[in-house]
Amino acid sequence: MVRDGRLGVGIIGAGRVGPVIGAALGGAGHAVVGITSGSDDERASAVLPDVPVLEPLEVVRRAELVVLAVPHDQLAPLVAGIAEVGGWQIGQLVLHTDPAFGIEVLRPAAEKGAIPLAVHPAITFSGTSIDLRQLQAGFAAVTAPAAVLPIAQALAVEMGCEPVVVAEADRPAYGDAIQTATEFSRSIIGQSTARLREIGIENPGGYLSALVQSTVERALRDASDPPPLL
Repeated sequence: MVRDGRLGVGIIGAGRVGPVIGAALGGAGHAVVGITSGSDDERASAVLPDVPVLEPLEVVRRAELVVLAVPHDQLAPLVAGIAEVGGWQIGQLVLHTDPAFGIEVLRPAAEKGAIPLAVHPAITFSGTSIDLRQLQAGFAAVTAPAAVLPIAQALAVEMGCEPVVVAEADRPAYGDAIQTATEFSRSIIGQSTARLREIGIENPGGYLSALVQSTVERALRDASDPPPLL
C-alpha cells in the first residue's frame, strides 16, 4: 500500500533508461521492489544495487508503480500481454517512458483499472549514475488523464525534471522532434569527426567538443528567444 506518498516501484526494462528512472525515484524516497533482466544486467545492478531481478509478472504483482522502459516496438505487445493474463491491478500506476506514445498504448492496462501515465525525460541516457545529474537539468514530457495529471507531473519532478504537458494528439509529433534531434546530431557529429580523422587530427571528438557545445547552446538560445515583433 501507499504510505505517505511513497510507492513500491517496479521496473520492466533493464536497458539504459529503466534502472536510472528507478534510481531517481528511489532517491526521492520510493522503494524499488524489482526489475526485470535486460540488455546489461551488470550495469543495471550497479545503478540499482540489491534490487531483486524478477520476471515481468512478478514485478507487476509487487509494484504500486510500474515503469515500462522498453523499446518502442515492444511496448504495446507488453502491455496487452500482461492484461491478457490478468496482471494489471486496480489503482496501480503504469508509466511508460517512450517519447512517441501517449496513454492510448496503455489502454489494455487502463481497462483493467490501472492508471495510465506517459512521462518521457528529454535526455539521452547512458545507463549510468551520470544520468541522474542530467535529469536534474532536464525537462520531461507528461501526458495523462486530466484527473491524474498532477500525479504524472509529481513523478517527473521526483525524477528531477521539470514537467511539460504534451497533449495525447501531439505525442507523435513530439516523438518525431525528439528522434530528429538525437539522430541528426549523432549523424552530423559522426560525419564531422570522420572527416577530421581522415586528415590526421587525433581525438576528433575532443577537438570538436567546445565548438559543438557552444554552437548547440547558441542555437538553443536563439530557438528560445521570443519571435521579433512585426
